Formats: sequence, C-alpha cells, structure tokens
Amino acid sequence: MKLLLTNDDGIEAAGLHALLTAARGLGEPVVVAPAGPQSGVSHAVTTEGPVRVDARDNRFAVHGTPADCARVGLHRLCPDAGLVLSGINHGGNLGADVYYSGTVAAVREAVLHGWTGVALSHYRKRGMEFDWPRAARWAARCLTDLLARPRVPGAFYNVNLPHLRPDEPDPEMVFCPLDPHPLPLSYRHEGDGGMRYDGDYHTRQRTAGADVDVCFGGRIAVTVIKLL
Repeated sequence: MKLLLTNDDGIEAAGLHALLTAARGLGEPVVVAPAGPQSGVSHAVTTEGPVRVDARDNRFAVHGTPADCARVGLHRLCPDAGLVLSGINHGGNLGADVYYSGTVAAVREAVLHGWTGVALSHYRKRGMEFDWPRAARWAARCLTDLLARPRVPGAFYNVNLPHLRPDEPDPEMVFCPLDPHPLPLSYRHEGDGGMRYDGDYHTRQRTAGADVDVCFGGRIAVTVIKLL
C-alpha cells in the first residue's frame, strides 16, 4: 500500500523524517510536503493562482499549505495512496489545537475526499530536546496498531506523543476524547498598540482522561475524530 506523507513544518523537518522512518515498514511512503514551514495555517487552501510543485530526490515539495499537499498529492501525484500520514509535528496538537493545526488539516482534507489517515504530533516540554529516533519507534508501534484496525468511514486518528526523559520507559497508547477547553488566552502589549499572544500552553486546563491529560501525563494520546 502506498502511504502519502505530509506535515506542516516543511519538507526538511526532522519530524517528517522520523515519520518516514516509521512508515517504511508499513507500506510504500510517498512524501508530498510543504516547501517551507506552514505551522498554524489550519485548513487554508490555495484557490487563487498556481500551486507549484518541485521534485526533490523522490519527494515532492509543494509551495502551498498542508491541505494543498493532501489535495495535490491525492488527486495528482499519488492517487493510488491508501491513506495519509501527517507529522510528526514539532509540538502537540491536543484538544482545541486540532482546529488550528496544519498537520491535522492535511488528514482532514483527505477524509473530505474519501480517504482516511493519521495525524501525529509530539508534545514538547520546556528545556528538553526531541529524541526523533525514539519518536519514530513509538510512531511505528502506534501506526502498526491503528492500520490493523477496521477503518471508520469519515473519521481519522489524531495521535500525540508525550515528551519523556531518556530513563523513562516507553509509553502506553490510550484512546481518549479531545479535551473541550480552549487554549489559554493571554496577550501582552508590544510596540505601538500591538499585542503579542503569550498564553502558557503547558498550564492549559485539562479534563481527566481527555487527550491533554493523557499526553501531559506521559502516555500516547489517540483520539478518533469523526467528520462525516
């Protein structure tokens, strides 16, 4: 089975390379990813003007959004893909994040056109670096499990990896709902009348047993998101 891989951090992002490592044992990965960073663009698509695509060593760099990547990838570059894998995002996409995330939007776009897939993200704690080889192992384990399950029409999986110390054991997978709380809203004045968002992601509210609580607590949060 062909697997269309994309992200919102850009085609050269370390998280995408980790996802590619995880996917190689599960099918034939085809990378169709943004030419540069597209974090936080949500489900924006390009409808005015062309979407340029560059071939780069058997990968495709799209000068557009993650949703553009899903559209161009599934309808032009790799129409025989079985599903879309998006990530691994450099940061969590938990709860309300799924509405802002380009990583998640790429898979959501696939669902709208009859495909399905998995969005994967990696929560990051302050003062800690990502261990991408370890994340690739976790992602491979998750994907092996999820891809073996019956597909739910009109739905996709949203996966968030926790950030653990090197001496902590590998985390368990937990199926859980999205947390219903909004992101913390806080702004500080900057310059002449400008305001900069400075909400603290790490202290956001959490509902016991929902994805924020599960991931912040050191486990892999897996959520089924139904669209249709």
